[in-house]
Amino acid sequence: MILVCGVDEAGRGPLAGPVYAAAVILDPARPIAGLKDSKKLSAARREVLTQAIKENALAWAVASADEEEIDRLNILHASLLAMRRAVLALVPAAEEALIDGNRCPQLPIPARAIVKGDALEPCISAASILAKTERDKVLRALADIYPAYGFERHAGYPTAEHLAALEAFGPCAAHRKSFGPVKRILQKTLL
Repeated sequence: MILVCGVDEAGRGPLAGPVYAAAVILDPARPIAGLKDSKKLSAARREVLTQAIKENALAWAVASADEEEIDRLNILHASLLAMRRAVLALVPAAEEALIDGNRCPQLPIPARAIVKGDALEPCISAASILAKTERDKVLRALADIYPAYGFERHAGYPTAEHLAALEAFGPCAAHRKSFGPVKRILQKTLL
């Protein structure tokens, strides 16, 4: 049996927080019911499935790229870096990778990009769930540190509430300085 991992990321669009990626090798002898794209699941259902994935998968790993890496590399390359880190952290190691999207990170194993893979491949669905639950946990922790921004409600996405908080308080250390709305506010403060 070839050990195939599914890989997905969470958090490319937000203005704050790290981008997360997960890699999962499912165990065919222990199937997990209900795996689907994490965006189509409630937070409570994602938590239940996260536990099931961690208990039943042959291997799983979660990794991230922080705000500084996102600003330095750009969000695409930071996402690919987080994916690479997750795949390389798998024990046992994967022999092949199925990547959600249209780009593959640089890996020492064969990799195939699958557009909408999180809806098509259960191992990618599992990775999308782990990446999303881990990132959400980190954003809730950031909300405790920076309560003015409401990270626990919008997870750093550019909602009206978040943009208003950015205008009122300026960016915090968790914000991605290279992202348009944050960059504009930083430039305004320099004038």
